[in-house]
Amino acid sequence: MINTKQIWRASIIIVLCVSLGLSAMTISQDGQARATIVVAPDAPEPEQHAAKELASFLGQITDAQFKLANQEEQEASCIFVGPGAAKWADEPPATEGLGAEGIVIKTVGDDLVLTGGQPRGTLYAVYTLLEDRLGCRWWSSTESTIPKMATVNVDKIDVRYVPPLEYRSPYWFDAFDGDWAARSKCNGQGHRLTSTHGGKHIYEGFVHTFYPLIPPEKYFAQHPEWFSEIKGTRTTDRAQLCLTNEEMRKELVKNLKERLRNNPSATIASVSQNDWHGNCQCKNCAAVEQEEGSPAGLMLRFVNAVAADIEQEFPHVAISTLAYQYTRKPPAITKPRPNVVVQLCSIECSFCKPLADERNKAFRDDIIGWSKMCDRLYIWDYTTNFRHHIMPHPNLRVLGPNVKFFADHNVKGIFEQGAYTTNGAEMAELRAWVLAKLLWDPSRDGEALINEFIDGYYGAAAPQIKAYLKVTHDAVEQGGDWLGCFENNTAKFLNLDTLTQGWHHLKAAETALQDDPTLRFRVQVAQLPVMYTFMTRWDNMRGAAKAANAEWPMPESIKETYEQFLTIAKKKNVTRLNEWQEGFSTLDKAVERAGSQ
Repeated sequence: MINTKQIWRASIIIVLCVSLGLSAMTISQDGQARATIVVAPDAPEPEQHAAKELASFLGQITDAQFKLANQEEQEASCIFVGPGAAKWADEPPATEGLGAEGIVIKTVGDDLVLTGGQPRGTLYAVYTLLEDRLGCRWWSSTESTIPKMATVNVDKIDVRYVPPLEYRSPYWFDAFDGDWAARSKCNGQGHRLTSTHGGKHIYEGFVHTFYPLIPPEKYFAQHPEWFSEIKGTRTTDRAQLCLTNEEMRKELVKNLKERLRNNPSATIASVSQNDWHGNCQCKNCAAVEQEEGSPAGLMLRFVNAVAADIEQEFPHVAISTLAYQYTRKPPAITKPRPNVVVQLCSIECSFCKPLADERNKAFRDDIIGWSKMCDRLYIWDYTTNFRHHIMPHPNLRVLGPNVKFFADHNVKGIFEQGAYTTNGAEMAELRAWVLAKLLWDPSRDGEALINEFIDGYYGAAAPQIKAYLKVTHDAVEQGGDWLGCFENNTAKFLNLDTLTQGWHHLKAAETALQDDPTLRFRVQVAQLPVMYTFMTRWDNMRGAAKAANAEWPMPESIKETYEQFLTIAKKKNVTRLNEWQEGFSTLDKAVERAGSQ
C-alpha cells in the first residue's frame, strides 16, 4: 500500500535538492538507472545481500533496473556497498570503531558509499538509506510502504552511527520474521535471522537454566545438598540450587562446557535462576546473602566463578544471569566480572507510568544501582498483558521514555517481551515497529514514532485510531490502575464508558476505509480487543448499560459478537488469547456463561 503523504514529502525534498543545486548524485532519472551498485567480489554474504536488497528496493521505487557490479564503473556514478567496495571511492570513509553494526553513509563526489562494521553494519546502512532518505517503511513482515519516484536524487550525506545497544529484541510474534527483523535492525536470539542477514546473538540456554544445567531427576537422589534448603529440608519443588556448594558448581560448569562445545556459535550462555522464588536458606547461603545485603550477591559470586571457569576455553562467551524478583536488588559488595551480563527484569513495574515516575521508584533505584557496577547491563522489559493478549493495554506512552531511561543508565541490551506466541495481540505491529526504532536509536521521540506508524499503517482511519488510543490511555491514567503485565479484565479503566467511546472511534475508523479492504481489515483487527473485553464481561457490561440507561454498542447477542470476532481473528491467524493457553476457551466459556443466564 503506497503512502501518498510520504511520496509527496519525498518528492518535495528531491525537487528542492535539484532546484537549489544541492544534489550530490542522481540514482535514477525518469525511470532509468543512473548509478551502478558495486560490491566487492569477495564480500561476505550479508554485504552481497545488502547490495541485492538495495537493487531490489530501488527498482521498486523507480521502476528502473539497477546493475550489480563487482568492480568500479568509470562511466557512471557508483553506489559502493561494503568495506571492500568502499575502498574504490575517491576518498574512502573511515570505518574504524564501527564494531559489528555501526554504519557509514557518505557521498564522495558523484558516488555514494554504504558501508559499516561486520557482519551487519553494511546491511543496516542500506536499510537506513532506504528508510531515512527514500521513505521506505516495513510496518510488519507482510505490510510495507514503498514510495514511487521515477527520479531520485540524493543530496550530500555524511552519516556515521554506532548503535548504543548491542542487543535489540522486540520479542513479538510477527517480529520474528528474519527479513523484517533485519530491516528493523533487530539482532536478538528469537528472530529468524540467518547468515544472509548477518546472523544474530545466540544463547546457550536462554533463561531459567538452573534445572536444565543440573536436572533434579538426574542429581537429586544422590546429591540433595546441591539443591535449595527450605525450612530445613532439601527440595526441588519450586526451588533453586545451593549456590555455595562447590561440587555442584563444578558439575554445572562441566555440563555447561559440554553444551557450549555443541553450540559453537553461542556468544552468551545463561546461568540463571528458575522462574520462581525458593532460593536456598542453608546456613552458608544465608550468611552470604546477609553479608551482601541481597540474594543477588550470592548469585553474582556463583556466576562470577562460573564465568572464570569457562573463560579460558570460551573467551568469546559471556555468562548471563538475571536480576529478577528476589535477586533484583543490587548487592553491596560483589560486582560482575567483565564477561558477565546481568539482565534486570521490570516485571513488578507499572506500565502506564514511565520509570521516572514515583510509582516505579523501587525499580528505578535498582537500575541506578546496577548501572554503577555493570559493564554489560541488559534489561528484560514487558510490553504486553500476558493474561489477556487481546485486550486494551495502554502502555504506549511510556515506551519511548523507558527505552531512553534504559540507555541513559548504561544499559547495553534490551529484550522487550511482548505477545510472542500469536498474531493479533492488541496493536502488536505498532509496538514491534516502534520498539525496533527506539532500540536502534533510543533518542527518538516515541510519540512521534507512534503517530508515524498510525498514519502510515491506517491511512485515512488514522485520526480515529489515535482517538481510540487516547481514550484508553487517558482512562488508565485517570483511573489509577497499576497496569501490570498480568492485568485483569476488571481493571477500572475497562469500564462501559471507556469501551463505548473507544468502540465508536474504531467503527468510525472502519467507515473511513470502506473503499480500501486492505486497510479496513487492519482496523477490524484493531477492534478485536474491545470486542474481547465486552465478551469476557458480557453480563456485567449489560447490567452497567441498563443501570445507566446507556446505549449498548455491541450486537444484542454475544454469539453474534463472537462470530464476528472469530471471522477476523481466524483471518489474522490468531491462535491464542493469552501467553500459555492455545485456543479460544476463555471466550467459549464466556459465551456459555452469558447464554445460560
